[in-house]
Amino acid sequence: MNIQKGIDRGKLDEKVIHMPWFVQQFIDYKLPDLSPSTLLEYIRDYEQFFGWLRAEGLSQAESNKDVTLQELEVLHMESIVSYRLHLGTRTQGTNSRVTVSRKLSSLRSLFHYLSQIAEDENFYPLLKRNIMAKVEVKRIHKPKDTAAKLKGKILEDHELNEFVAYIHEHYRQDIENNKQALYAFEMNRERDACIASLILNSGLRVSEVVNLNVDDLDLANKMLYVYRKGNNEETFKTPVYFREQARDDLMEYMNLRTPRYRTPKREKALFIALPNGATEGKRMTKRAIQAMIIKYAKRFGKPYLTVHKLRHSFATDYYLQNDIYKTKEQLGHASTETTEIYAHLTDKTMSEAIERRVDS
Repeated sequence: MNIQKGIDRGKLDEKVIHMPWFVQQFIDYKLPDLSPSTLLEYIRDYEQFFGWLRAEGLSQAESNKDVTLQELEVLHMESIVSYRLHLGTRTQGTNSRVTVSRKLSSLRSLFHYLSQIAEDENFYPLLKRNIMAKVEVKRIHKPKDTAAKLKGKILEDHELNEFVAYIHEHYRQDIENNKQALYAFEMNRERDACIASLILNSGLRVSEVVNLNVDDLDLANKMLYVYRKGNNEETFKTPVYFREQARDDLMEYMNLRTPRYRTPKREKALFIALPNGATEGKRMTKRAIQAMIIKYAKRFGKPYLTVHKLRHSFATDYYLQNDIYKTKEQLGHASTETTEIYAHLTDKTMSEAIERRVDS
C-alpha cells in the first residue's frame, strides 16, 4: 500500500465508525473495488446528507450514526430536490455543478446497494423503496468543456522551461528585501525547481510525486516507478518516463537531499522537507507541494497555476508530439475519453499557430 493510500485508509477507518451500520456494510462491500480515497469522499458526502436530513427534521437521529433505513425509505422526491438546491445554492461554500453531480452519484451508489444488492436475514432488500433511482445525474465532465475552462490557464510550450528557470534563479529578485523568504528560498531552491521540472517533464500527479521513494528513481533510463490505479482500482507500480531536463534537475537535487535536509537513512522519500526547529528531514506533504507551486506561480504572473495545471501543461505539450494512446499511458488515464481534453486544447493551439504564421 502506498503512502497516500495508507493515510486515506486510516482516515476512512476513523470516519466509517460514525456512520450507520448499513453504510459501514456498503463500504466493506466496495473496499475491494474502490480506493480508500474514493470511499473517503463517499463518507464525506454521506456525512453532509445525513446532517442535512437531521437539520431539516427528516430524520429524528441524534447523530449521523443513528439515521435509519426507514427514514431513507420514506423520503419524497421533493426532499431530494430540496437537497440538490441546498448543495447548489447555500450561501457558504456553494458547490459547482460537477460537485453536486458527484455528491448525488455517491447517494445513488449507496441506495442502489441497499435496494438491489444487500439483503436482510429473510433475503429481502434492506431498502424496499429507492428514491434515488428516480434522480437523473447528468454527466457534467465533457472533455470539450474542460478544455474550454483550461484555455489560457496553463503554460504554453515556451513557458515550461521558463517557469522552472524562474524558480531556480529569478524568484530571488522578487523577494530580495524579505530576509525570511530569501532564506527559505535558498534552502529549497533546487528541490522546488526539481519538483516543478519533474511534473512539467513527466505529467505526474501531486499524489504520485509525494509517494515517490529514492528507490523508485532510475536516472540512467530517465524513468520512475509510480503507484497508479488499474481498471479495477487496484494500485500497482508502473514505469513513467521523464525528459532530459528533469534528469538534470533531479541529479542536482539528489546531491543535496541528504546533507541539506539532514535526511536520516531510514527515510526513503524522494522529496524531503526540513521544518523549522526539526533535527531531521521527512517526506514532503501534498499540501506543502501545492502551496509551493502556488507561491511561485503568483510571482511568475500566473496566479491561476496549480500543480494539476502543471500536469495539464505537460500533457498538452506532449500530445502535440504524440498520439492520444501514448498520452493516455504517460498520464495514467483509465480511458482515452479523459485524454480527449488535450485533443480539444491542441486543436485550439494549432489553430492559433496558423493564425500567427499568417500574421507574420
